[in-house]
Amino acid sequence: MDGAGGERLAARRGARGGAGAHGDFTDWPPRCVVVTGKPASPRVPRVPARPPLSARNARLPDPARFGPFRQHLVNSSWEAVKELSNLGLGMDTEVELRTLQLPVDYREVKRRVTRIWEDFQPQLAVHVGVDTSAKAIFLEQCGKNRGYWDSDIRGFHPEGGVCLPGGPEVMLSVFNMKAVCKRIAVEGIEVAFSRDAGRYVCDYTYYLSLYHGNGHAVLIHVPPLSRWLLASILGKALQAIIRKMLEESWEGQAQSALTAAEGKPPGDASFT
Repeated sequence: MDGAGGERLAARRGARGGAGAHGDFTDWPPRCVVVTGKPASPRVPRVPARPPLSARNARLPDPARFGPFRQHLVNSSWEAVKELSNLGLGMDTEVELRTLQLPVDYREVKRRVTRIWEDFQPQLAVHVGVDTSAKAIFLEQCGKNRGYWDSDIRGFHPEGGVCLPGGPEVMLSVFNMKAVCKRIAVEGIEVAFSRDAGRYVCDYTYYLSLYHGNGHAVLIHVPPLSRWLLASILGKALQAIIRKMLEESWEGQAQSALTAAEGKPPGDASFT
């Protein structure tokens, strides 16, 4: 990839055209949110090229957490996204919601994530994946560039375990996930904060989306479905989380405009 992701995104945001089916907008920011989930599949080679780098807290090693697995032929991430599609965002403002499937396939993900930002130019891209060991919903703060040694459903992993050669080691979302966790309550399930998305296809997706979208992306890991955790609960949770992020984004834009008008320096957007 040539040039900085932010520069390319700024150039695309500056483009003007008539509103249409391919995501062209007359004004910026476009009122579009793209939400992706993973499909179910019985094919799970999961061939590790190297041992997992680390486990996160008390959760299972990286390759056992994401995508479709033998014991989970129904992927809760896509079921949650379908529920969200039925619910909509439930906001007064006109925000177009687009839902898409992304396969557990590094090469196809790279192609599709690039197209999402080129074609739709979303205000926000939300990627939803399943964490088979989780009991809570995890909001991931950042994507990592290295450590992708575990194979996808086609037995492939990126050369050298690197997502983007020459790219930043870590890409941060512009959204403060820790703050969102503190400000939101979802009935039936806990919402928690994480800084390690697992170095598998979900993390890979997230890093690429953060790069192309100049940080305007989010990764949400959801637990598997169960008798006690229905897709309807996850769909409502996604709706509440995305609404909160959009509201804070709009508030932040208004505050930035006010700050600029008053001639004050912008605040620090780094998260810990």
